[in-house]
Amino acid sequence: MADGTHMYDLLLAGGTVVDGTGQARRRADVAIRQGRIVAVGDLAGAQAACTQDVSELIVAPGFIDSHAHDDWAVLDTPDMLPKISQGVTTVVNGNCGISLAPLRAEGPQVPPLNLLGHGYRFGSFAQYRAAIEEAPPAVNVAALVGHCTLRVLRMADVKRTASQDEIAAMRQDVEQALHEGALGVSTGTFYPPAAAATEAEVIAVCEPLTRLGGIYATHMRDEGDRVMEAIEESLRIGAALNVPIVISHHKVVGKQNHGRSVETLARLRDAARAQAVCLDCYPYDASSTILQPERVEICDRIMITWSEPHPQASGRYLEDLAREWSCSRREAAERLLPAGAVYFIMDDGDVRRILSHPDTMIGSDGLCGEGRPHPRLWGTFPRVLGHYGRKLGLFSLEEAVFRMTGLTAMRMGLRDRGRIAPGCHADLAIFDADTIIDNATFDTPAEKATGMRHVYVAGVATWQDGAATGARPGRYITDRIGATRS
Repeated sequence: MADGTHMYDLLLAGGTVVDGTGQARRRADVAIRQGRIVAVGDLAGAQAACTQDVSELIVAPGFIDSHAHDDWAVLDTPDMLPKISQGVTTVVNGNCGISLAPLRAEGPQVPPLNLLGHGYRFGSFAQYRAAIEEAPPAVNVAALVGHCTLRVLRMADVKRTASQDEIAAMRQDVEQALHEGALGVSTGTFYPPAAAATEAEVIAVCEPLTRLGGIYATHMRDEGDRVMEAIEESLRIGAALNVPIVISHHKVVGKQNHGRSVETLARLRDAARAQAVCLDCYPYDASSTILQPERVEICDRIMITWSEPHPQASGRYLEDLAREWSCSRREAAERLLPAGAVYFIMDDGDVRRILSHPDTMIGSDGLCGEGRPHPRLWGTFPRVLGHYGRKLGLFSLEEAVFRMTGLTAMRMGLRDRGRIAPGCHADLAIFDADTIIDNATFDTPAEKATGMRHVYVAGVATWQDGAATGARPGRYITDRIGATRS
């Protein structure tokens, strides 16, 4: 029965709990009060203001999107349908060196900052955090501060190495962001605004992480021919800072590199013996980012997701446009800029191998503002459960859930999240294990998944009986494990 003299706010009765630790599933009731889980077990006879029958369903921790770009979406489209419909309750924003804060700017931004839209109106992380707290979305938000954003803020010319004064200014920005609630720092030396940044610059700018705590997440300098060199650089930066490293959306791109995940994962496995390093991955063999003409030749197919000068090109393939325009694919790409694209550039064997790596978290890397988004925006988590888990048998349901919840919370240092246990936040995803599957495709990317029945954030339903409730109980997360700041 209910503990103490008070009834529970919500009782989830008769479900099968997969608790986010990787341990075997078990039949158990879950009781919630004031946004927290207060009891898990046989609670027959307990009193509750609301009882939800979840028999025949899996009760799991809400999924944590370890690699999101929802920085502006959580404010612009706070219902967050692409995420809640697949069981996501928390998003980690500010990845790939791109964060909305601290940058106040009018008009469109340089690539890849333009991937976040026109929301650059926050001169500090405190302002960004306050905006979310004043108008909460349907999901919880954690955020990194982006090195690309800092370079655009502090440097008139980002095509060169930063001066000592510019490094000092960026370092101060990092320190302030950490004090104001940033989870850590992300870099994107793959992208033009940070390509000229040296390893020494990154270490110097990120120095406050060593003192104040936080993670270092990196979209590495290269994921193709020089992927091993990029991994070594990332490991050196993490070691110099003595902080946990996240290798963002790990992959190996280009036909000549297919299969090299054997090599990259062996190195990361070896490195993990000496330093804290993990990675995230999305369950698709195509990537998506800004259109870069110099990448055209290493891809068989490229689909345009958006183009400012040619909006009608959204959803079209570059080779078809080039044929219509009687030009080369590279010339067509240059004509489309600024634009975004899906690159069919990876091998599913590598995707499976990376997903199977014991330190791989799941992150969507989805972009809400794209005209024709990559299907990962709507389908990532059900695809892991239904396609790679149930259909292909890549891992058990318990392991799949762990990679989306407990592992992510542990690696990101998110306190009392990612597990079903007394004291944890009542962020929950409840689904049918036999039917859960993604429906989003490259042709129809905005299709909600099948099988996600109910989703709760802090004990409040955001998705009920397969439909959005309109509730927005999300919060900005600041209670991070391991932080030394107040």
